[in-house]
Amino acid sequence: MRPLFLPSARQTSWLLIIAFLSVGEAMYLRYMAIENLNVELACQAGLKTWLCGAFHVSIALYNHYVLGAVALAAALLNLIRPSIVLVAVVLAAGGFGVVLHNPELSALAAGLLILSLARPAPATE
Repeated sequence: MRPLFLPSARQTSWLLIIAFLSVGEAMYLRYMAIENLNVELACQAGLKTWLCGAFHVSIALYNHYVLGAVALAAALLNLIRPSIVLVAVVLAAGGFGVVLHNPELSALAAGLLILSLARPAPATE
């Protein structure tokens, strides 16, 4: 029987960093740009700053459920063939999706990510 897919201690540390940075950036965008009325009105009026650019990108991604779809697709691929890169993509996109009010697909992706830890690791030759 092959061993289960389990990230090493170093990989887990990097995954934690990726997850915390993703959720932190999403919280910053949500509370400093999306829910801040002054910044929102300035961005909609045409202000050209990096915060307004990130505001417009996050609104476009939210309207089309891109964050949840990316997290779900990566989680499904990770369920089929576990990979540390796919885990990182799921954590980053899922963290953004949950914070930016797209929890349905992102939460499903997180559940599939947990299930993928019970899968056998890919065979190494």
